[in-house]
Amino acid sequence: MTHKTLFFGLIALLISPTYFVFAQDDKLVILHTTSGKMVIEFFPDDAPNHVKNFLKLVESGFYDRTIFHRIIKDFMIQGGDPNTKPGAYTKTSEWGTGGPGYTIDAEFNNISHKRGIVSMARLTAPNTAGSQFFIVHKDTPSLDGKYTVFGRLVTQESYETLDKIASLETAPNNIAYEWGKAEILKTEVVSRSQIPDLLELEQPVRAETGIEPSTGKYTNKKLGISFIVPTGWLIQEPAKTNEDVPDIVAVGPKIFDVNPTLSLNIVFTTGKTLDQRIFEVRQKLQPAITEGILKIEKEERTTINGMPTHLTEASGIFEIGNATANISFAEALIATPDKFYTITYSNDESNFDKQKILFEKTLNSFTILSGATSDEKENQKGGACLIATAAYGSELTKQIQQLRELRDNTVLKTQSGSSFMAAFNDAYYSFSPTVADWERQNPIFKEAVKLTITPLITSLSLLHHTEINSEAGMLFYGIGILLLNIGVYFIGPALLIHKMRK
Repeated sequence: MTHKTLFFGLIALLISPTYFVFAQDDKLVILHTTSGKMVIEFFPDDAPNHVKNFLKLVESGFYDRTIFHRIIKDFMIQGGDPNTKPGAYTKTSEWGTGGPGYTIDAEFNNISHKRGIVSMARLTAPNTAGSQFFIVHKDTPSLDGKYTVFGRLVTQESYETLDKIASLETAPNNIAYEWGKAEILKTEVVSRSQIPDLLELEQPVRAETGIEPSTGKYTNKKLGISFIVPTGWLIQEPAKTNEDVPDIVAVGPKIFDVNPTLSLNIVFTTGKTLDQRIFEVRQKLQPAITEGILKIEKEERTTINGMPTHLTEASGIFEIGNATANISFAEALIATPDKFYTITYSNDESNFDKQKILFEKTLNSFTILSGATSDEKENQKGGACLIATAAYGSELTKQIQQLRELRDNTVLKTQSGSSFMAAFNDAYYSFSPTVADWERQNPIFKEAVKLTITPLITSLSLLHHTEINSEAGMLFYGIGILLLNIGVYFIGPALLIHKMRK
């Protein structure tokens, strides 16, 4: 939990409708990448602080040897994390978590996120930009008004380089397998007159609005939920970069020092009980509690629409810019058999109780849609899955997807299956990110892993041909598959070695 998630500084749209006329020698930036050059021009009238910050970082060499660590074709490529530099990380799961050590306030404007636009990445709260930025690969108007646009590509080679990087094959965590082809070797600031092949671009397209105001009832079929959002509050759906990032954020108008917010975060249970999840969350908050930054005021167990729920109220003193503010929180952790839903309300202490009724209305209206589906969150523990990485692009890909469906639709429906998956995940994710990194760096090692896991995947696929509709059935088939793999991986080789020696 960070104070940055509490402060929303929305800049009024259409403040400067006139397009900035560039001087002959204004500053541009060249990104020299392993796939080619990208030249960026800026919009200082729309985002002066972001332009100044970007130029300062370029001039200091901050971006040299960084990687475009998040690549999604037909969407965008994201870079600017110092953790991607050589020697700055121990595993690639750390990529995307770094910054310059400070944040800058949002400068939302009405420039539309068209192909080639350069915009600032951030956390859930608007005022959390630092050094990470993204370049739009395909028009994405859904981002308009939610991220600060501060530049765009201005040469034909720039767009060709963008296409090369965006077309790189990626792992499930959106890191390119050949990430060396997505590296920024160096950056430099030049004057406009130094670029001979500038495109003749028109004024940037401007959108009427970019943030959706609530009209009351909010329904998200993809996430499979519905609830009431206070009328007029601004709704955002931030990119889910890790399990702590909310899936939905609603921000209300500022009355005191901060904006009131409501957020919803969804994570899979992976076999955990409500008590285990409560303990897990408390462990994350404990440093702030120990330091006296956060104080738990109240806790109680209740039900929301028949679902077991843990309610918590807390308060703390947080830095907002150069000042401090007293912030209060209310949080409901709702448990279902396969997911945990966390609804959080935060507000200035002086206004917390006055608007708490809005939180209560949201809770009481919270509904899980019947038959709803949700995309699986990959890499919940950070880092890639070695099985998925080894199987990527091979004949095993289809089998991996079938096993995921079997796990979600069959194994996790039983208590024994959920308990086994919880224990398995704890052990498996303690080493799989490291091995997955080795796979990306060594194709021969990847093939060896693929060959090794083929018997395991094949044996698990046998479960598709059985009917498991009880705890006894799950135990019977589960133990059978376990014994089969022990035979294949241990007993069989041991007998073979023994026979060869004889």
